[in-house]
Amino acid sequence: MATTADIRTGLIIKLDNSLYSVVEFGQNKTARAAAKVWAKLKGVDNSRSIEHTWNSGDNIFPIRIEKKAFQFLYKDDTGYNFMDNETFEQIAMAENTIDAPQFLKEGQEVSVQINTESDQYMAVELPDKIVMLVTYSEPGVKGDTATRTLKPATVETGATVMVPLFVEEGEKIRVNTKSGEYIERVK
Repeated sequence: MATTADIRTGLIIKLDNSLYSVVEFGQNKTARAAAKVWAKLKGVDNSRSIEHTWNSGDNIFPIRIEKKAFQFLYKDDTGYNFMDNETFEQIAMAENTIDAPQFLKEGQEVSVQINTESDQYMAVELPDKIVMLVTYSEPGVKGDTATRTLKPATVETGATVMVPLFVEEGEKIRVNTKSGEYIERVK
């Protein structure tokens, strides 16, 4: 049995018969009252975001999650289709279970979270950083810029990423999938 001392970011817990992922947490201590532990939770099996507070030392119910390597195949009416790299089993996942669907390209390696209690596929995570090809970008205009100036660029999946003026069409760039931001050019 786990207690509130075991809460950490990314932990998936069962609360009121729903699964939630801990986004942020903290502890409030007062001089007279017992300490309280609070957490911002994002629904895994629903799209709710809530805040919850426990007394310090209360029991929580973490869910054991396993991550498995899958490969993105294609998107169709059933959703996004992935293949297990070991068993070659294919699964379809809904768009709301994927953390950055706009950056998915065919053949890309992803990790799928599986609830080990019910063998249910829960979420798809892309790598933190991926390399993308710029398919369209306006030419950069050189001028007097005192700050970092950005322009929109379309990458091979159709997503738009803000890039510096020197990035041109046909170049490869590294993108942060969590924030959607440009990181660097790739040679």
